[in-house]
Amino acid sequence: MPLSRRRFQHLVIATPIARAIAPGQARAQAWPSRPVRWVVGYAPGGGNDIVARLMGQWLSDRLGQPLVIENKPGAATNIAAEFVVNAAPDGYTLLLVGQPNAINATLYDTLPFNFIRDIAPVAGIMTVPNVVVVNPSFPASTIAELIAYARANPGKVNMASAGNGSAAHLAGELFKSMTGTDMVHVPYRGQAPAIADLLSGQVQVLFATSPASMEFIKSGKLKALAVTTSVRAAALPDTPTVADTVPGYEASAWYGIGAPQKTPADIVDRLNRETNAGLADATLKARLADLGGTLIAGSPADFGKLIAAETEKWGKVIRTANIKL
Repeated sequence: MPLSRRRFQHLVIATPIARAIAPGQARAQAWPSRPVRWVVGYAPGGGNDIVARLMGQWLSDRLGQPLVIENKPGAATNIAAEFVVNAAPDGYTLLLVGQPNAINATLYDTLPFNFIRDIAPVAGIMTVPNVVVVNPSFPASTIAELIAYARANPGKVNMASAGNGSAAHLAGELFKSMTGTDMVHVPYRGQAPAIADLLSGQVQVLFATSPASMEFIKSGKLKALAVTTSVRAAALPDTPTVADTVPGYEASAWYGIGAPQKTPADIVDRLNRETNAGLADATLKARLADLGGTLIAGSPADFGKLIAAETEKWGKVIRTANIKL
């Protein structure tokens, strides 16, 4: 059908306007137009990896594109962090952010990135308690009794950890500094061998993650004295907090989502919105609760405040205890 003069004039006038508006709209509408990569600085199968896969499936369904978990373990999560810092800020590369990122900012003398400057906070997911566990034969069943025993036997209580500078190590060092106790740090190459020696009685105390220690606690092979969160853990409702005896003590593991700095605000907001929707979903909430966690929905700014506060907190612990790699 031939164009009328009026319709032709309308097309000539409208097309430049459409071209002027379209690019920004097209980008916002197009994302994501291909799979999104979520980098996890741990090997598959651990608690961190499980959290990422649960939330990753939710986000895949909500975004309409696969959210692919890519495990890059090594250097206490620094390999994964550096990879994401150097990725294009286009919303297609994300990072599982956690407590080690806050610890590493002070623990490592030099890093090729500044985590707070180079990673944009997107959304918090959950906090997970550590559990102060001892061998059943150890003569302490409460935190008060542990403090009394350690003070009466300085340098004779061996405190295991998953490694020098690990979250378990720093949780123990914070405890020592706040209680004036002298326990000997015994680092292992991971949490599994530390638990093995705790079970055999080679060491006496471990600030273990709840997923790794839960089965031993429930079977009676380990004795749980307290959880390290500020409130009791739903998975261990009868176990008190360390803070019940040591006011102000708190040492939680936590997880969230980060992206390369300069990732467009509309993409960050979309990811934040969809993550918070997942944390409000009854089915996903129940699955995350099974890991012993407490959900931390909020804005990107809220998650940024958590990262900054944790970086400052653990920086003080590292400097006070003079922890070196």
